[in-house]
Amino acid sequence: MREVHEFHVDSTRYLDDHGKPLDELPPQAGSIERVLAAYRNMVLTRTFDSKVIALQRTGKCGTYPSVLGHEVVGSVIGQSMAKTDVFVPYYRDQATHIFRGVTLTDLLLYWGGDERGSRWKACPEDLPIAVPIATQCCHAVGVASAFRIRDENRAVVCCIGDGGTSKGDFSESLNLAGAWHLPVVFVVINNQWAISTPRRLQSGAETIAQKAVSAGLPGHIVDGNDYFACSEALDSAVKRAHDGKGATVIEAKTYRLGDHTTADDATRYRTAEELKRAWEKDGVKRLQNWLHTSGHWTPEKEQALQAECKKTVDQAVIEYLGIKPELPTAMLDFLFETLPVALHSQREQLANKHPGGVA
Repeated sequence: MREVHEFHVDSTRYLDDHGKPLDELPPQAGSIERVLAAYRNMVLTRTFDSKVIALQRTGKCGTYPSVLGHEVVGSVIGQSMAKTDVFVPYYRDQATHIFRGVTLTDLLLYWGGDERGSRWKACPEDLPIAVPIATQCCHAVGVASAFRIRDENRAVVCCIGDGGTSKGDFSESLNLAGAWHLPVVFVVINNQWAISTPRRLQSGAETIAQKAVSAGLPGHIVDGNDYFACSEALDSAVKRAHDGKGATVIEAKTYRLGDHTTADDATRYRTAEELKRAWEKDGVKRLQNWLHTSGHWTPEKEQALQAECKKTVDQAVIEYLGIKPELPTAMLDFLFETLPVALHSQREQLANKHPGGVA
């Protein structure tokens, strides 16, 4: 006897590249205040992103990964999560952090090399930014396991790039989430590039979302530049987790419009024409166009928002540049519970050169 097992992965898009509806919009379109809140977050994130790159170029910030092209899906993630949910980020999630209440000053501190920037008052249980690839997926299922053991009605949302899905940490985490029926949402932000490796070379799978099938999880593809498609998918996945129905994998397809980081030069591996085509699908402009044609936005409102965002970012930069750096002794004071005897003399030397360190 021969059995055939069939699976499917759906793909959703509501707006064309210019913001014109392709189909009847989901219920999320009915709350204009919600849509405007997301749009404002996208514009603030883009304004912040541009400023941080300028700071890095002038030596006032460390190596920085631009979020250009991720603003739509990142804002939606922040909007779809409950305050008590836990966000497990990777390193290109500034839009979600900002929506979750992380201050711009804290983000500047972190990317400026000051770990005090990871002390988020608005969302203290969200995990720190993960620069290692895919390790955060293991942390996400650990947190989700704790929620399940404690019988807490909370969800975990974990972000990862397309390249990270080729790591074993991702596959193992999906397997555990499926086997243990965990309340976690994996959002794969497929921006087509794993540094310089294009999507077509990093995996033989037709889609990334189909990797969910091996773990017994539903996998969905959404246009990551389509606010309504992202909102519908994230709202549904988070609700599924809250309702005790288990995990979900969402592949949000977008494009990394900037360099991988400020230490990268993307012109070495992709063409100007490819980048131009990607800009034509920009999700921020797409939503702006929809708001205009729907009568909910005007050039005057756009101008005011741009000015407001610039003022907010400039104030955060002033605060950031005015914060005194930690004393060198901090690298020892906050690394060990009890300082090893072998490091006592080194700490003493640091303290003598820089008086005022913690004893």
